[in-house]
Amino acid sequence: MSRLERILFAGLLSAGLVVPPLARAADGKDKKPEQLSEKERKRKVKQTLKELDTPYRKWLDEEVVYIITPEERTAFLQLSNNEEREQYIEAFWQRRNPNPDLADNSFKEEHYRRIAYANERFASGIPGWKTDRGRIYIMWGPPDETETHPAGGSYSRPMEEGGGETSTYPFEKWRYRYLEGIGNDVNLEFVDTTGSGEYHLTMDPGEKDALLHVPGAGLTMLESMGMASKTDRFSRTDGMTIGKGFGETAAMNEFNRLELYAKVQRPPEVKFKDLEAVVTSRIVRNQMQFDYRYDFLRVAGDTVLVPITIQIPNRQLTFQNKEGVHTATLNIFCRITTLTGRMVQTFEDVVTRDFPDSLLEASLKLHSIYQKAVPLRAGRYRLDIVIKDVQSGNVGVVSTALPVPRYEDEKLSASSLILADQLEPVPAKQIGTGQFVLGSTKVRPKLNGEFTTDEKLGIYMQLYNLKVDETSHRPKASIQYKVSRGDHEVWGITEYSDQLKQASDQITIERQLPLSPLGPGKYKLEITAADQLNNQTISKTAEFTVKPVVEVKAAANTAPGR
Repeated sequence: MSRLERILFAGLLSAGLVVPPLARAADGKDKKPEQLSEKERKRKVKQTLKELDTPYRKWLDEEVVYIITPEERTAFLQLSNNEEREQYIEAFWQRRNPNPDLADNSFKEEHYRRIAYANERFASGIPGWKTDRGRIYIMWGPPDETETHPAGGSYSRPMEEGGGETSTYPFEKWRYRYLEGIGNDVNLEFVDTTGSGEYHLTMDPGEKDALLHVPGAGLTMLESMGMASKTDRFSRTDGMTIGKGFGETAAMNEFNRLELYAKVQRPPEVKFKDLEAVVTSRIVRNQMQFDYRYDFLRVAGDTVLVPITIQIPNRQLTFQNKEGVHTATLNIFCRITTLTGRMVQTFEDVVTRDFPDSLLEASLKLHSIYQKAVPLRAGRYRLDIVIKDVQSGNVGVVSTALPVPRYEDEKLSASSLILADQLEPVPAKQIGTGQFVLGSTKVRPKLNGEFTTDEKLGIYMQLYNLKVDETSHRPKASIQYKVSRGDHEVWGITEYSDQLKQASDQITIERQLPLSPLGPGKYKLEITAADQLNNQTISKTAEFTVKPVVEVKAAANTAPGR
């Protein structure tokens, strides 16, 4: 099944038009959903919820809980694996995308903006998204008009509520001029009767009346004139406790209020056509091939620094000659999202490469390399990279998983093992800044792992959670390096922690290995670190290739962003 077919299938699932089998009948055939008893259906849903991975459970029960339809929720709970769930989530958002031909989904971005606003604005002992105001805001957006009474107090009732003066609890009135599927002039009221800051949606305009149960106080106009009794408020059949007014408006009608209360709490209708009708089969040809890699280095707690490196052959770039200088321009766009589709970070840059006539031919045999380091919390993400050659319009696209590891306390662990063609200290003013800079060292990865015999192999790795000696306040560890060609070890050495950069329980390994003694061929580097204080070890391996020197290198191949 192609990717497009999988997305279309997931779209039908999200629309409730296709439902996968849930169980098997006695004859071994899959039971259809309608063949399941209510007990079996509930058991299946309960079991699926229990088995759902945390990101998917959070997506279902927190992130889209107010906008997912019952049919969509049922279909999601009947999926059998995470791949299907990813396809379903992609289709879920695409069905709601007002511009399905664009990469960005304004509906999804607005939805998550509303969640963030609700959490910031409406929290009251519970997260803002769980409150009634948060729910309505997430589902329907900001009201067109808002009337707020954060401290309650004196209040002149409108005539439809009976008129007269009273005192109220804190309350808010929200007015929407129009809501899709509900109608015009929608008025909602939230009241905080407990003084806790948690306002709840109410059907009864009289609920905000703080003097409701005080005899002779807060009377309506008719009550103060002796034409009605306050006790009549508690014998109404429509559940409201407002006093009698001078004629009932449509907004105060019992059935209209019940209908409104029910409608505003249903998921909004999907305004756009179903996925099967709106998803086009626009195929982006991958016209540019490039290499990429990502590495992981612990920062603090659950935060991990993730350098993302992109390398593209210069021969794929289109150069324009202007006064003897050949210039190529690349647009780079990267987006990182969670498994549930929430955007975590994006970055974009413009990269130019300039070569004079004399170096152009040699430079076409080299690569341009770009790097951006982003901090991320431990977890699984999706990384999308798009590069575009501005002159030719050619595009290259990569979409891949980005599993950011969790560095557990008390357990010996390590960063990525980086093989670099450039490993050198940086000036003090550049420490921690700029492309390829890790701490006080410039570490430029060699993405294809190919070196020449006249180069040095740069080795960079960090070790974490080493036990610190109580007397010397320093770790005690050994690091063994071994280079093998096939089954034969061709080079090896052991060094100790007191020879390396140390920072409390962390050690940084930086070494340059001359390659001329090795000769051309394919090799494997293995680094084994042993913490001698707690008897823990960890190993990292990387493969590389050594080639003979066959040409003179041109200019430096780092691609600076402009």
